[in-house]
Amino acid sequence: MKRITIKDLSKFLSLSTSTISRALLHDKNVNEETRKRILDAAEKLGYKPNLTALNLQSGQSKTIGFVVPEMITPFSAKVLKGIQNILYPLGYRIIITQSDEDSCIERKNLQLLEEFNVDAIIINLCHETYNNDIYQHIMKQGTPLIFFDRIPHESLDVSKVIVNDYIKASLMVEYLIKTGRKRIVHMMGPATIRNAMERVNGYKRILMKYNIFDENLIVQADGMTFEHGKKAIKQLISKNIEFDSIFAFSDTLALGAMNYLHEQKIRIPDDVAVASFSGTELSSMVFPQLTSVQQPLEKMGEIAAELALEKIKNNSSPSKCIIMDAELIYRAST
Repeated sequence: MKRITIKDLSKFLSLSTSTISRALLHDKNVNEETRKRILDAAEKLGYKPNLTALNLQSGQSKTIGFVVPEMITPFSAKVLKGIQNILYPLGYRIIITQSDEDSCIERKNLQLLEEFNVDAIIINLCHETYNNDIYQHIMKQGTPLIFFDRIPHESLDVSKVIVNDYIKASLMVEYLIKTGRKRIVHMMGPATIRNAMERVNGYKRILMKYNIFDENLIVQADGMTFEHGKKAIKQLISKNIEFDSIFAFSDTLALGAMNYLHEQKIRIPDDVAVASFSGTELSSMVFPQLTSVQQPLEKMGEIAAELALEKIKNNSSPSKCIIMDAELIYRAST
């Protein structure tokens, strides 16, 4: 069956295509009676709007790009839900891309979104500086970039939504010490992202405060998956380095470590306590449930969407840095 077009509606109603286009875009200059005639005819003939064509006429694509390292865990999905809460009622669509922690893929995803002429991009990057040039290029072309969780180098003037990684990591490590732990492993995130460095620095500060810091207890995982967490703690045990607790960069690394500890009959928390940063649903879906720094992910998404709308409305408006509170949730793993 032939797709009904605006030209077909024009012929059917004996109205110009421009009048019909404006009516479909709810232009106030089209009188109510005419608009109703057009909408009734569109429904009768089975007209489905070409949203891309209509939105180009309005000067906006009504699409937002969403760039994240992964969509496997609930982390990005929870942020996306917050974005949808704000943007879906306003008629926006969201194009989701995943970089797999690869800066080259992230770059291609950004170029793709630029080709799609999105109105803004909300991004959680995978390297602090690698793609700075394309971030600058996209913003120079008039497309706002809003960063959340992982943010670019401070030389880039952008709006961003974060938590205080340094303070919250410090508080979690101090909590472990106060429960009697002295040999605390830190499983680091990628050294190429700022919040990984903020969290390890918070960890170091507290251990130095109590004079129990040991460089050998910092473990750099090869990646961010469950398997990477499992492999990292396996290697540490193989070196016969003693430890009584783990503070992991993310839930996935912590859960991978917990799986290996279970396999080795190492009791949690009796022998080794485990805590993490992120606080997704994963932390409450395992046994024992995982102590974590819980970020307000859905609310982060809502704030990021609101910042995007501000920039879409006025791209010259000042960039904002929104620092949100994160909560320490104590569960059975500690």
